[in-house]
Amino acid sequence: MTQAVYALPTRATQGAIGIMLAALIAGGWLFIHFYGMFVFELSWANLPVALAMAVVQCWLSVGVFIVCHDAMHGSLVPGAKRFNSAIGAVLLALYAGFAWRTLRDAHFTHHKMSGRAGDPDFDEHNPSSFPRWYATFFRRYFGWRSLLFVHTIVGLYWFVFDVPFAQIFVLYGLPALLSSLQLFYFGTYRPHHQAETRPFADKHNTRSDTFGTLASLATCFHFGYHLEHHRRPDVPWWALPAAKRAGVGGPTRDRQEREIVA
Repeated sequence: MTQAVYALPTRATQGAIGIMLAALIAGGWLFIHFYGMFVFELSWANLPVALAMAVVQCWLSVGVFIVCHDAMHGSLVPGAKRFNSAIGAVLLALYAGFAWRTLRDAHFTHHKMSGRAGDPDFDEHNPSSFPRWYATFFRRYFGWRSLLFVHTIVGLYWFVFDVPFAQIFVLYGLPALLSSLQLFYFGTYRPHHQAETRPFADKHNTRSDTFGTLASLATCFHFGYHLEHHRRPDVPWWALPAAKRAGVGGPTRDRQEREIVA
């Protein structure tokens, strides 16, 4: 099976870009979080500002998870396994108390069993139902460890630091919940759900969105270019548009030949 060739930049260049973008995403995420908890004072007058902050924080939360995803594949900083693991472990713990090895192993299983029974990201009983599949997804990943972490953080902010609960909800709880929905919808459900009118191209049981580059960035940091990712998991998120333009997600040569013969 012949696929389109896409060449990544040198390891040094890829690592430098990866670290710079990860620092911007994680730094912005942490800044808004701490500003929202300890500096900003929520009121009816500045509620629109708070909601705008929540929208940006939701998007940055998605970005933090995508950075961790690149760390799982070693594409954040190629050749630096310990560094990738350290960055991924810290950010996943801060994101929702997730365990690095548990999520990394589950994600590798997802790649091996994509869209089939045994895939932890897939609901074989509800392969076309967004709400039921999301409920399954949430139960599998947001276990007691995550719930304990979130409740501890909320308790500290509310009872120890005297942050109003409404402020905690708008600037911490709401972005976290909405980012999980955003990640699931654009990064799992849309690429992997079964639809008779949208068959899968190959064994990866996934498809890519046709969004332009800006829309792809806004929705899920290019994770909607999902077939490209499954065919080339070594490509970092920021290079997926180039991989798509290079035809990584297009028909493979042997598939094209079969279509011509048919």
